[in-house]
Amino acid sequence: MNCFEEVVPTPLSPMADYLSSSLINVFVLGVLESEIPIDDSRAEPLLKNAFLPISTRFSSILVMDKKGNKGWKQVDVNVKEHIKIPTFTYTMPLKLYDECLDEYMSKIAMEQLPLDKPLWEMHIFKYPTSNAAGTFIFKLHHALGDGYSFMTTLLSCVQNAENPSVPIKFPSSRSVESKSTKIMPKLLPQTVSMMFKSAFDFGWSLLKDSLIPDDQTPIRSGHKDVGFRPMSVTDVSLSLGNIKEVKDKLKVSVNDVLVGVIFLGIQLYMSAKNHKSSRAESTALVLLNTRKIRAYKSAEMMDHTNSEAPWGNRFHFMHVPMPMLSDTNYLNPLEYVLEANKNINRKRNSLAVPLTGVLLRLLNKIRGPQAATNYVYKILNNTSLSISHMVGPMEKVALANHPIKGLYFMTVGLSQSITVTITSYMGYLRVGFGVEEGFIDEYQLKSCFETSLEMILKAAKNVAKTRL
Repeated sequence: MNCFEEVVPTPLSPMADYLSSSLINVFVLGVLESEIPIDDSRAEPLLKNAFLPISTRFSSILVMDKKGNKGWKQVDVNVKEHIKIPTFTYTMPLKLYDECLDEYMSKIAMEQLPLDKPLWEMHIFKYPTSNAAGTFIFKLHHALGDGYSFMTTLLSCVQNAENPSVPIKFPSSRSVESKSTKIMPKLLPQTVSMMFKSAFDFGWSLLKDSLIPDDQTPIRSGHKDVGFRPMSVTDVSLSLGNIKEVKDKLKVSVNDVLVGVIFLGIQLYMSAKNHKSSRAESTALVLLNTRKIRAYKSAEMMDHTNSEAPWGNRFHFMHVPMPMLSDTNYLNPLEYVLEANKNINRKRNSLAVPLTGVLLRLLNKIRGPQAATNYVYKILNNTSLSISHMVGPMEKVALANHPIKGLYFMTVGLSQSITVTITSYMGYLRVGFGVEEGFIDEYQLKSCFETSLEMILKAAKNVAKTRL
């Protein structure tokens, strides 16, 4: 920790405390691909005038008092110290710049941020790649906030690319939430069946977290320090329209389809690496936003004391078992989507997720933050992967007058061998894969995901033909 204070100025939230420890140290990389060459002289005014005013967290350092309590202390910020611009001494073809960008992202993913400065950086990769004329990379410590907070930050910093005078439209609750994807049960379940399922799910989660880790497989190395090992990042772009076709035909949610595609792709990868591993026990953690509403609010509204969408880390982990690969679901890949729908709906409408939050709060209060941090570490380390989904702008945006062609994010530092992130932007989805370097072949995994998508789209079209 940076320094000791007599009294911590602004205490950290419990989840921010857990994510900034010696066991778990988590960052978020936000990647924005520019359509035009980047003019780095515009970065400093952007950070000073748009970024820093959004939250005092961006101008605060992490401190600790003599009792070990962490908190935020506001300081003067020299934004120049937070802007990093890599340089190369010679010109290269696009493919080599692609490799340089991948290597650079892997490098900064592993680097720790200096604790004597606010916990964020802006990296500007000014060289052209296959995807963009230049790339902005924001590195932010997860203690600053969660994906919802960071997406609100982005929406507050960008302009409408077609007409800067027109305000950016924040994604509405209608586009984010449907009847089948509600975060938390609104009413306490009244039936004995629901109470029994909640008790079973909570008990199963406790066992997974404490005593029964997932099997070691081609996607789970089991290394205790995996969160601090080098990570490789790759991504896939796909049409939201194609996903919605499957969603409409199966009467499920977009998230259900995406999780089904991810599960099938991972099972294809595991089977290719080791056929027996496709029968192994594997569990995914799906991250849930626990705010009262899921629609984005302005930064000013988030800072309001009684806001329905407050700033910070407001999420829980939902355990979702990954279906095993069998002849039946290989022949009918839509089973993966239907199974994802069934399990996610059950977990969403169960009390297991909020009960886990209660357990963490009790651990924190009775045994202290370290005990709660140890439990969160076990939640992550005993499962195989994490999946998180962020809804991005629906219209084309510009950052400091640079039209943004594509964007995605990646979470780094989780104690798992694979992390999957999903970001929507302008009718497209970017699925990112962060994998333990040297253990998982990110290119083969990407290929298996693309095969999985083709299989599910084809199967959905066949369903439509059968119904006709």
